[in-house]
Amino acid sequence: MATPGGQEPLQADRINLALRRTADGLLRHAGDSTSRIPAIEQTAPNIWRVRLEQSFSYEELPAILQASLDLHGIDQPYEVAVRRCKDTIIDLGYHQFDFLRDSVVPCGGREISQECHFIEVTFLHSVATPPSGPYRSWIWLLVLAEGVVIWFLFRRKASPATASTAKNELVFGQSRLHVDGQILTSGDVKQNLTFRETKLLRLFVEHADQLLEREVILQQVWEDEGILVGRSVDVFVSRLRKKLAVDPTVVIATVHGVGYRLETGKSAESPLLP
Repeated sequence: MATPGGQEPLQADRINLALRRTADGLLRHAGDSTSRIPAIEQTAPNIWRVRLEQSFSYEELPAILQASLDLHGIDQPYEVAVRRCKDTIIDLGYHQFDFLRDSVVPCGGREISQECHFIEVTFLHSVATPPSGPYRSWIWLLVLAEGVVIWFLFRRKASPATASTAKNELVFGQSRLHVDGQILTSGDVKQNLTFRETKLLRLFVEHADQLLEREVILQQVWEDEGILVGRSVDVFVSRLRKKLAVDPTVVIATVHGVGYRLETGKSAESPLLP
């Protein structure tokens, strides 16, 4: 797999696996479980694609791709283009938010021509890769300085009632959230969270047993996206519920038509609202 510009290996591997899973899901949906999936290509620092010689269902692509990216912890916004292999002309395509908003994407239901296509994914917040050459050390110094400033501002804003130690851990139920490390610990189970999952769970914990309206959650957690889509809340709440399932003392409850509430002290029999 080509990695122009020296893409960060762990992120590159995750994207690679997510796109391979997507291609496999599309082929299996088409009844093909034997065809070889070509190597995933990175054609630019933030553009990835997979080549499919076989026909596939465009209707199934958005859900399979989103589930694959979620599985591998990739939460950057993205655009998808389905290009013809012979001339790279775009046949179909959509933006992630089209799907997150109402699970409907442009051109959904249209038939795709029975020929080779590239499924091309462009991540809109590209993962920066350290440049080579004499400027590299200066770039790292700037990144480090920015990190120190962000950490200092974050520490000043941290609530003394919930930031329990210098490790910046939030304790709730039988769980602990390590904000800086983006790690959720429930009993003996440790789980890595994405940046957005950590931000959302922190908001819930700091307002435990309080009703949070959807609009407030969007403003607090997705304010840096520039585009606020209500469906994003549902997707990430679903992901957090799965990870919190090992802790029977907490539950994220739905208050229909209003928002969500992290409830603590629940028994194992407490139902999860949809």
